[in-house]
Amino acid sequence: MASPHQHKPRRRRKIEEGSLAHVTHGTLDLDAQTHARKPAFPLVAFLWPAKGTVSQWVTIPLILMTAGLFRWVTGLWGYSGLRSPPMHGDFEAQRHWMEITKHLPVSEWYFHDLEWWGLDYPPLTAYHSWLLGVIGSAINPDWFALFKSRGLDDPSLKIYMRATAFISEYLIYIPAVIIFLRRYSRVERVNVWEASIALVAVLMQPATILIDHGHFQYNTVMLGFMLASMSSMAAGRPLWSCVYFVGALGFKQMALFYAPAVFAYLLGICVFPKVDLMRLLAIAVVTVLSFALLYLPFLLGILYDMYRGISLEDFPIPPLLASFPVPLDEKSWFYPIILELAQTVHRIFPFARGIFEDKVANIWCAIHTFHKLHQYSGPLLQRAALVATSAAIAPPCLILFFKPRKELLPLALTATSWGFFLCSYQVHEKNVLLPLLPMTVLLSGDGGLLPSIRSWVGLANILGVWTMFPLLKRDGLRVPYLVITLLWAYLLGLPPVSFSAYHEGSTGGLRLPTKILHLNIYLAMVGWHLVEAFVPPPTTKPDLWTVTNVLIGFGGFGICYLWCLCQLFWKSGLMQVKSGGAGEEKDKAKFKTL
Repeated sequence: MASPHQHKPRRRRKIEEGSLAHVTHGTLDLDAQTHARKPAFPLVAFLWPAKGTVSQWVTIPLILMTAGLFRWVTGLWGYSGLRSPPMHGDFEAQRHWMEITKHLPVSEWYFHDLEWWGLDYPPLTAYHSWLLGVIGSAINPDWFALFKSRGLDDPSLKIYMRATAFISEYLIYIPAVIIFLRRYSRVERVNVWEASIALVAVLMQPATILIDHGHFQYNTVMLGFMLASMSSMAAGRPLWSCVYFVGALGFKQMALFYAPAVFAYLLGICVFPKVDLMRLLAIAVVTVLSFALLYLPFLLGILYDMYRGISLEDFPIPPLLASFPVPLDEKSWFYPIILELAQTVHRIFPFARGIFEDKVANIWCAIHTFHKLHQYSGPLLQRAALVATSAAIAPPCLILFFKPRKELLPLALTATSWGFFLCSYQVHEKNVLLPLLPMTVLLSGDGGLLPSIRSWVGLANILGVWTMFPLLKRDGLRVPYLVITLLWAYLLGLPPVSFSAYHEGSTGGLRLPTKILHLNIYLAMVGWHLVEAFVPPPTTKPDLWTVTNVLIGFGGFGICYLWCLCQLFWKSGLMQVKSGGAGEEKDKAKFKTL
């Protein structure tokens, strides 16, 4: 029997507690004089007290309270359409969808008064709107009184709507961010403390806060489902990833930006390292069942309307159904279902609106600046967009298919969604949120907080919110834009308020050409703001500053796309020298400083 003196207590796993001995991902630099370790950028300094044995269950509530404070304060400012007749903007659109889903039969949801913010999102958005409309009507029926409350400017309604965006985000998006970053950081062997630093950076993304809690939308619900899908992939649960991704698609069709990469990964794990037909079949069945479950309440509602004798004869025939090659019997019992499904497709995919509506920093708006695209037919522009988008998304999808590895998911999803944003049909400036999310979670990966990655993630985020400034300015959000953007830049050590990511001699620093490129883009953004604020545009070209914003943004986004593609190509192992040894490690380090 062993004596009591021979017992040794279990040693704490310091890497899980954020031990400085294992901090290698960019949070610390060496002081040139004392050779002591110091915070590499301000956000690290703020979280410095949590670097030792502080539990994540102490730091996470503090992070969530801070992120929530900035969201709620942003909501005190204006929103899309405030006192802006006749249409009153996106705030009115979201409110109106709540009242039509609350008061109208299901069969009328996608047909009702399409000129006044007709419903044009998938069924999960409709269900979400119905629930919020029911709750809001119980509080104050006047907020959602059909035909009587259009353009309602009520402070108490504003509080309710802001609260719905806040609670929806904290129920879906915030848990998804926390879970994904924890799983992805484990895959990348990043400790808890540095993962917490990345968590702050993700939750404080300026564009996400300003669009959902300023301009007013529910993008984070869709993004939360997408992160849940990515988290399931990282955990080795592809069937759950299908369910969550269908949820993302079912809430907003913008999630199609991610679809090719998700398809490539799921197909890749069924083919490599060996063909697994049962897994492929299971993924296909679960995906179909998820879509069926998504549409089931909608279809049951239509059948119930038919049972109640509600007629659909006065509804217009959607173009998709009108072009159907096989004639359909309008008296058949299934015709109303086909009619409604065709109408949802018609509303969700608005090809009739043209290749772009508002000015957006993608290739088509940039080309239109010098060569007017409206002289070409709609079908020709659609085919051009299809070809360009396919060419842009093919490389990352092929890499992910042949190398279906968990650690490649954020880069592949980022490159694919950048390809969609830059080349696709009917892109809005707010769609930049889709590539920014997977690109920002790179901060929680291997070396993610080094300047070689942090500077690129920062550039994309600041450029993204900068391209949305004309939209935010119309909404009266200039002050929140400046405060949140500059605060985020300062915390991550980025221009124009900090240059720690570009200091010479910093660990994992950038090469000189990359520094010059980045700083020139930042200089262009700052210069544009000064000109836009103090120099009125020529009367003959009133949109000159907005067009300049588009061109600079398009160039910067294109460079970010190429960087993500190169990083994906390198990380997949396709660029590594097979001979190995010191030469390979040297090439690897050289490439990471780009």
